[in-house]
Amino acid sequence: MLKKLTLICTLLAGTSAMAQDTVPIPPMDVDAARAELGKRLFYDVRLSGDTSLACASCHQPDKAFTDGETLSTAYTGAGHFRNTPTLANVGYRDAWLHDGRLGTNLNDVAREMITETYLMNMDMRIMQERLKQDPVYVEMFAAAGMSEPSNGGARNALMDFMKTIVSRGAPADTGDLPAAAERGKGIFQGKGGCVTCHSGPRFTDDKPHNTGVPDNPDIWAEPERHSAFVTYAKFFGIPDYMNLREDMGAYLRTHEADTSRSFLTPTLRELTWTAPYMHNGTIATLAEVVDFYDAGGGDDPLKDARLKPLGLVPSEKADLIAYLESLSGESFDTDAYVWREDDFDYVLIEDWLNAKN
Repeated sequence: MLKKLTLICTLLAGTSAMAQDTVPIPPMDVDAARAELGKRLFYDVRLSGDTSLACASCHQPDKAFTDGETLSTAYTGAGHFRNTPTLANVGYRDAWLHDGRLGTNLNDVAREMITETYLMNMDMRIMQERLKQDPVYVEMFAAAGMSEPSNGGARNALMDFMKTIVSRGAPADTGDLPAAAERGKGIFQGKGGCVTCHSGPRFTDDKPHNTGVPDNPDIWAEPERHSAFVTYAKFFGIPDYMNLREDMGAYLRTHEADTSRSFLTPTLRELTWTAPYMHNGTIATLAEVVDFYDAGGGDDPLKDARLKPLGLVPSEKADLIAYLESLSGESFDTDAYVWREDDFDYVLIEDWLNAKN
């Protein structure tokens, strides 16, 4: 058994091209000991009720902290109804989740992800006792300035770890753009109009928009996913949730009809690693994403009026894709371990995920 697990996460700084200038994405101010503790917690399946899931189950470092699935994994007996968003640069987000229902406090986000029944389904009182029974956690909490393992301390540590997930080495940051990407940048800022919503250093305005993305029928065809969807819709007071066959998006925040089926603008950072795309994973490739917006988005009566057919020719599409790919940097792959309850030991996260698959 490993007596101590040391996971070092380097604070990585990147830069990002805005529409006008290149501006830095600086590393965030974190407590190093808390971030190290948070990383261990992030890969620990004991944070889920039946020890079947870790945060890293859906947020895998070699996929820019997504999972590569159309719709993400959920707790035993359930299925999720949305695609896993990347955690790259997540400390700078203004809103969380595809519908934006959580604000900027990463502590609140960690609480919901851990406790929600269709996510990790953990009673945090039980989680606290599990942490107290692990001498390595007792030592790491003390080193992080906390008297003993606690729920609030765990969430704060997870928050500090997530703040260290910062993009690095993207060609758009280094200025090492190939000619096709340079041309694509002009399309992105000009004819394509992408910068209207994909702005700033993370290439998002952090606001909800309706772009006409079609619903994913698997949400209602698969009982486990439908059950989770009903739980969510009922909790947020969405009318007629048993018969509902569309994801209402940001509507749950406002209960105003004109916000129906609107979703936060996703970051364009790390797109190379984060397919499939959209809030429900219905678009498989970047080429298909470009085709979708070239056609003016999807068919929805509430679609953002700024979406119009672009008339891009094949060479322009290819250049735009080249620029989008230049927004991805180095993989976030790390040597990380996950707790195996059966063996009462740690194994490499890659080995654990391969065994599950």
